[in-house]
Amino acid sequence: MIKIQKLVKAFGYFPVLRGLDLEIGAGQFVALLGPNGSGKTTLLRILAGLSKPTSGTITIGGWSIPDEIAAVRQQLGIVSHQTLLYDTLTAEENLLFFARLYNIPTDERMDRIHALLNNVGLGARAKDVVQTFSRGMQQRLAIARALLSDPAILLLDEPYTGLDQDAAALLDELLHEVAGVGTSQRTAIMTTHDLRRAYELTTHVAILQRGKIGYFGETAVIHDLPALYAETVEAKTIT
Repeated sequence: MIKIQKLVKAFGYFPVLRGLDLEIGAGQFVALLGPNGSGKTTLLRILAGLSKPTSGTITIGGWSIPDEIAAVRQQLGIVSHQTLLYDTLTAEENLLFFARLYNIPTDERMDRIHALLNNVGLGARAKDVVQTFSRGMQQRLAIARALLSDPAILLLDEPYTGLDQDAAALLDELLHEVAGVGTSQRTAIMTTHDLRRAYELTTHVAILQRGKIGYFGETAVIHDLPALYAETVEAKTIT
C-alpha cells in the first residue's frame, strides 16, 4: 500500500530524514515511534502531501508523491492533535462542509454524516456547536471527518494529545474499530510517544533512528517494546 525508498528531507543544510526506506502493506496498523525531532511528523506531512521530499520515491496505492498527490489525497484520512474543525459550527455542519469538499454525492451526505456521528458516539450531539465539546469529543468528531470519504489509509499524528484518561480510553476503542484491525484492509499509521498504546493497538512497529527506520516488525513478536525502543534510538549506527 505504501512504499518509501531512499527518502530524504532536509531543511536548509539540516537533514531530518536520511535515506529512509519503509514498506507498509494493506491492512497494517503501524505505530511510528521515535524521540522528538526524529522526523515522525515530517514523514506524515510528506505522505499527506503537505511537505515535499528533498529526494527519494514514494508510492501510495500505486500513485507517486508528489507528482500524483491529488490522486493520493483521495485515499487519505488525516487526524492530528489539531482537529481542523470549525468551533462555531455544529458537528453536523462541520461534516457537511467537509462532505462538500470531498465531493460526496448530495443524496448520500446526510446518511453518511449521521452514520459516522453515531459510530463515534456523537449522534445525540449532532446539532451542538463544536465549541461546547470536550477535547475528547472534538477528537472523535475529527475522526468522523477523516472517515467521510471512506479512505483506504489513515494518518494519525499524536491523536492522544490533550486527552484525559477517560477520553483516551474511548479513543482506544474507536481507533481499534476504524482501523479495522483483523477485519478490513484499511491501513493506518500513528505517531505516538505512548509505547503501551503502540503495543496494544497496532499490528506493526516502526522506530525512527537518526533519520532512518532503525526497526520495523510485527508487534506480536515484540516481547519488551520499551527495551527495544531504547536499544534502537540509542544505537550509534543502523545495520
